[in-house]
Amino acid sequence: MNRLDGKIALVTGGARGQGAAEAQLFADAGARVVITDRLDEVDTTAERLGDAVEALRHDVTQEDDWARVVETVVAGHGRIDVLVNNAGIFRSGGLRDTSTDTWNEVVAVNQTGVFLGMRAVAPVMMREGRGSIVNISSIAGLRGVAVAHAYAATKWAVRGMTRSAAAELAPHGIRVCSVHPGIIDTPMLGELGVVADAVTTRIPLGRIASAEEVAQLVLFLASDDSAYCTGHEFVVDGALTA
Repeated sequence: MNRLDGKIALVTGGARGQGAAEAQLFADAGARVVITDRLDEVDTTAERLGDAVEALRHDVTQEDDWARVVETVVAGHGRIDVLVNNAGIFRSGGLRDTSTDTWNEVVAVNQTGVFLGMRAVAPVMMREGRGSIVNISSIAGLRGVAVAHAYAATKWAVRGMTRSAAAELAPHGIRVCSVHPGIIDTPMLGELGVVADAVTTRIPLGRIASAEEVAQLVLFLASDDSAYCTGHEFVVDGALTA
């Protein structure tokens, strides 16, 4: 139960769903957790999860916001051992239906937000000579998705960014991995609509996953149990992409 004992973890998009589940497991495993989100709900989520969890308002698309959050966490706790780039949005629309505004919105959160997070946290982890960064991608980052062009593009980008960062940061003792969930029971599931219904019928395990099942994998990658795992993709999809 103490796999993260004494570690300081930063989880973006922590107000609800998968981010909140990760924060709960991290706290249960002994970590001090800072959850961030631009949703007001992040404060009540932190209160619900207990004394080991605190909240900060945070727009992951803004460089200055990242600097403020990292500075605040380091000032309060001395370091950051784990970063989970969990914040993300979904917008439907194929190549011909995706407006430039929608494209820019999705890229800003799902891709640029991950880049800014890794860049902001890396120097802090380098000073400690260790750290784990977990970037939440999707099975949309493993194959084409005709009905979500911008979303799929960003999730493929996260996969490539993860591998590049892993190669760069490994000499400094920092591991970087990506997690690729399939259909997960979170608030985003409602945004998928009929897409989720159609895909769910093709899952070999015959069901969608809970947010906690994804969080268990993220916990493993955040912990020292995965000390030799870096630069690769970890899939949680019930064999959907097998």
